[in-house]
Amino acid sequence: MGAEEITITGTTAGRYSEILTPEAVEFIVALDREFGARRVQLLERRRRRRATRTTDLDFLTSTQHIRDDLSWQVAPAVPDLTDRRVEITGPPERKMTINALNSGAKVWMADFEDATSPTWDNVILGQLNLRDALDGELDYTAPDGRRYEIGAQMPTIMVRPRGWHLPECHLRIGGRAVSASLFDFGLYLFHSGQRQIARGSGPYFYLPKLESHLEARLWNDVFVFAQEYLGIPRGTIRATVLIETINAAFEMEEILYELREHSAGLNAGRWDYLFSMIKNRPDVVLPERSQVTMTAPFMRAYTELLVKTCHKRGAHAIGGMAAVVPSRDPVAAKRALNQVRQDKRREVGDGFDGSWVAHPGLVETCREVFDQWLGDEPHQIVRRRDDVRVTAADLLDVKASAVTVSEVALRTNVSVALRYIAAWLGGRGAVALGGLMEDAATAEICRAQLWQWISTGTPTDYGVPVTAGLVTRMLREELDVLSETGALDEEGARCFGQARTLLTVLLSERTCPEFLTLPAYLRHLSGGVAAPVTAQATVAA
Repeated sequence: MGAEEITITGTTAGRYSEILTPEAVEFIVALDREFGARRVQLLERRRRRRATRTTDLDFLTSTQHIRDDLSWQVAPAVPDLTDRRVEITGPPERKMTINALNSGAKVWMADFEDATSPTWDNVILGQLNLRDALDGELDYTAPDGRRYEIGAQMPTIMVRPRGWHLPECHLRIGGRAVSASLFDFGLYLFHSGQRQIARGSGPYFYLPKLESHLEARLWNDVFVFAQEYLGIPRGTIRATVLIETINAAFEMEEILYELREHSAGLNAGRWDYLFSMIKNRPDVVLPERSQVTMTAPFMRAYTELLVKTCHKRGAHAIGGMAAVVPSRDPVAAKRALNQVRQDKRREVGDGFDGSWVAHPGLVETCREVFDQWLGDEPHQIVRRRDDVRVTAADLLDVKASAVTVSEVALRTNVSVALRYIAAWLGGRGAVALGGLMEDAATAEICRAQLWQWISTGTPTDYGVPVTAGLVTRMLREELDVLSETGALDEEGARCFGQARTLLTVLLSERTCPEFLTLPAYLRHLSGGVAAPVTAQATVAA
């Protein structure tokens, strides 16, 4: 093992060297050597589980004793994660970091996953921005001369590393790419962990895309190892798990149990949850995404079970995303904010302790709703929701009714998927489209629905079925409009061309591809396409 060559492909010059220190790289290598093989085994377990499943999902009999044991609780919340009534999310890009930290939210989730296009620049500069923010050295001057600085009152910072399925191909051990999860987690903990502790806070995380309690156990073992390696007291790290896969919904208590000494609750990730439902139940056709609301029976069962599970174990339950970008049109803005207000009232009424927003302009609306319900209380964990009874059938209660797709919905999914993927390939992971702040989760549900409608020949409301040919024609028409209006420069044309090709390939697969970001990254970003290689460093292992 000691003879394996550690290779960094991509720039290590200038301020990049402040993040990619020999000691930091050594820590990442230690994490990957300790846990990389288990990660691969668990990813293979995911594939086998999906390929061999012959019956509907159900709660595990092997872990019934964990669910029945009323004696265990998660660790008490740390002081700066006690009141989480409004959390804002976004990529750790310089200007957006400052805006999020000045938003008035209780928590900011710095998102290296769905809201970040994982170019080398974005990943490393994101780490640098987080460290500079903690050091009070982060500012930004816009092209028009406007200056942005962080105010005196910062929210608690949580970091979402990329999911277990993603590699970081710019750091290789013996030619093998390291885990992107361990890369993002490790760099943040190494550079900012002690800084957070010195501020009276700590290194806190959001964990995405988990599909089983075994994956949660792996994260817990990573936390224990990392804290010991860096001399951080055990239990300092805290993590909230996003329940955004149907598989994880059946193992919520087990996930909390595995992470109980490091747990900071669970979050309801709605778009990825719908995406997961399509992957796991491709025969049950969902209508257009705007019609699948949180009041749908299977979505209601999932969120109510999440609240009940968290409060039973003394953990926070955090609600889903409000993705509206406030409009400058006062009528449209009022209508959108009313919709956000209604959604947040439903969440707090169901027992959620906090919720997400994607834009600083939504913080006040979300806070007002939770303030009215919670008053001076920081949360409502004491509200046990013992009235909730959710069965496996409830979680899978997707009505197999006849679905027709409107031309507007079909074109919207084509447009959002194409435009988002093109922006992602160009280095932007959070993109305002049609009045919503879209990220990779939205693109995933759009392209997964297109795949499902094609594979089942779902009828349109104008009398023809959805086919690959129909979607291909709409993709071409979308590109033609952009070209005719002069909206594409040379770089834009390249990204849109790549996005169209990628979408065409994904939509032609016999089974729904697990993720679009993985093939997109491997084909277009892993070799330095969006982040040109300007240096190469080799470190002795």
